Amino acid sequence: MTQTRRHFITTSTAALGITTLLPFAARAASHSGDTFKTSAGDITIHPISHASFVMETPAGTIYCDPVGSVEAYAKFPRADLVLITHHHGDHYKPDILAGLVGDNTKMITNPTVFDKLPANLKSKARKMANGENAIFKSVGIDTIPAYNTTESRKKFHPEGRDNGYVLGFGDFRIYISGDTEDTAEMRALTNIDLAFVCMNLPFTMDVAAAASAVAEFKPEFVYPYHYRGRDGGTQDPAEFAKLIGDNTTVKIAPWYG
Repeated sequence: MTQTRRHFITTSTAALGITTLLPFAARAASHSGDTFKTSAGDITIHPISHASFVMETPAGTIYCDPVGSVEAYAKFPRADLVLITHHHGDHYKPDILAGLVGDNTKMITNPTVFDKLPANLKSKARKMANGENAIFKSVGIDTIPAYNTTESRKKFHPEGRDNGYVLGFGDFRIYISGDTEDTAEMRALTNIDLAFVCMNLPFTMDVAAAASAVAEFKPEFVYPYHYRGRDGGTQDPAEFAKLIGDNTTVKIAPWYG
């Protein structure tokens, strides 16, 4: 795939093409983030923790798998859209959602989460299964299957249940993996400009599998995220960056403080 490199801005040393990693608390307090120029307007990414992040976009503020504490989101505008990939507690917390969702917030979830939502949140939500698509304002949203392929891991994320997402902002496409291994659907992605790719064991995949998949679908930028597991299955984002090669710029963010 031939890609056209776009102008990329970081929050501090943009002129040098370097990202400075502030401690998480300082970065959150400064409301800083990484900004990407797109044909639809600027998109700024704010990592929160683990699998949770905020995107300030031309179509509004998008929260992805928001968990943690309500206070972690206090510096950001109220969510216009919330995306939830699946029901595990590090991706879906209804009590946190209740403190973040406003009168005009829309939600997109996989069917399992939709069925679990309390009535006041379900009225704001749209249920989307693998392979479905929607439009939020001017943003196209496609659901991408997220599942385990290793036999011993299929109990964690069975095929057909959980979602990844691809969002289109003009000609700029963002892939959010959710919890998955390096599936055929991931490897077949095309024209992805920015990706969020998980890697932790035993629940998703190791650093080598994640890097191999990214090297195949060649996003312009990638954030390794969701790389610490409660069973000690931490994967090294620096090792991931070494394995990627020169076709993709790896963004190392302070997901864990």
